[in-house]
Amino acid sequence: MKCVMCKNGDLKEGTTTVTLEQDGTIIVFKNVPALVSDQCDESYTDRDVTRRLLQIVREEAQKGPKEAFVQYVA
Repeated sequence: MKCVMCKNGDLKEGTTTVTLEQDGTIIVFKNVPALVSDQCDESYTDRDVTRRLLQIVREEAQKGPKEAFVQYVA
């Protein structure tokens, strides 16, 4: 599969860092499984991973504003 950003890169399994912000809460997720372009390093997470990341940031935002670095765990 080709990267939609650079149009040249092949997507390979790897990991990425994802930063999400909601209601004053900022979470940086490290080692998130993703398909990563071997040309431009653009990354794509699948639907299940994306849903999990959004669920975590919503839950944390309900607790109040904060900043956190989190290792992704499926």
